Amino acid sequence: MSEIDAKAGKSRNGAARVRIEDIAEELGVSRTAVSFAINDRPGVSAETKRRVMEAADRMGWHRVYAAQALGSSRTMTAGFAPSRSFNELDDESFMLHFISGLHEGLCARRYGLLYRPCLTMEEEMKVYEDWASHKRVDGVVLINPCDDDPRPALLKELDVPAVIAGRAPGEPPLPSIGIDDSTAMTMILDHLYLHGHRCVAYISGNESLNYSKERVETFNRYLREHHMEHGYVEFSDYDAERAAHSTMRILTTGAPAPTAFIYETELLAATSLRTLSKAILDKNSDAPCWDYVRMLPAIVSFEDSFVCESTFPSITAVRRDARAYGERVAGGLLDVFDGKPVPDDQKAVHLQLIERESTRGYVRAL
Repeated sequence: MSEIDAKAGKSRNGAARVRIEDIAEELGVSRTAVSFAINDRPGVSAETKRRVMEAADRMGWHRVYAAQALGSSRTMTAGFAPSRSFNELDDESFMLHFISGLHEGLCARRYGLLYRPCLTMEEEMKVYEDWASHKRVDGVVLINPCDDDPRPALLKELDVPAVIAGRAPGEPPLPSIGIDDSTAMTMILDHLYLHGHRCVAYISGNESLNYSKERVETFNRYLREHHMEHGYVEFSDYDAERAAHSTMRILTTGAPAPTAFIYETELLAATSLRTLSKAILDKNSDAPCWDYVRMLPAIVSFEDSFVCESTFPSITAVRRDARAYGERVAGGLLDVFDGKPVPDDQKAVHLQLIERESTRGYVRAL
């Protein structure tokens, strides 16, 4: 067994903790060089960093976060305290994948993620005050920026670094990394327009959120530019039953009735599709399968997941790599920690429209 393996064995068995000095001695380099390499600081070559990290892994070295915090004033932890209902967090696959990417991006630099979901923005702000007073995190990630958002000013007052995941209104108060929601909406409407739809309804989420406002503005502008005289916009506050109720009401009272619906999330789309299907089948119980499908309006979801693939008909959706987005936001926060500029990137995620049965010519269009 090599000396490195022997030391690793002792460490794993609890007999001794591998120290930075042990790695320096093993490689024949200075303690400072090992410290710089482990903490990803400038001053050592890429080859030295590689050798140090390989040796640290083989020897079973683990970072002592408490000691590092005392020595460098860093906690090696980023905070994420989104103010959303627990139902939203459970039901939205985008957020789950975003958190996964956020965690993965932070882990690349050996940072941890402190996740603390909140029910209200007021609760979220109290969490930031608590984190700041107890020095729990080095910085935080904000989501869902809105007009007159009080959180950036609070974080500046608390001297807590932060990055906004989303498009901030006006002059961004903090570095922001967003998704081009205008392009996503245009992509959906182009698809529906080419399929012959001239009357479309958009069942949005929360009207106070900036990304919802941007989507609504793009929706209305598209209708004007393409001389589509009729369109409907309603807000569901992400309540699936409310979205389904709005869908049925618009279909039965709209003049003219829309031939296509756009939904903010896959859950809103799937629940509305189920309600529509039941209403049609109750009136046409003997209709052949595809005859029933042709009676449905076209349906598109702004979020894609296995839900869209599992329904019948399967649902056309915009695919956004939420995991990659989370990694990109984590990278932006790490840049802030390092004192590096973070470009105002509002096209951080590749968008792709996945066409499925709900708009693939099986459904009716004008």
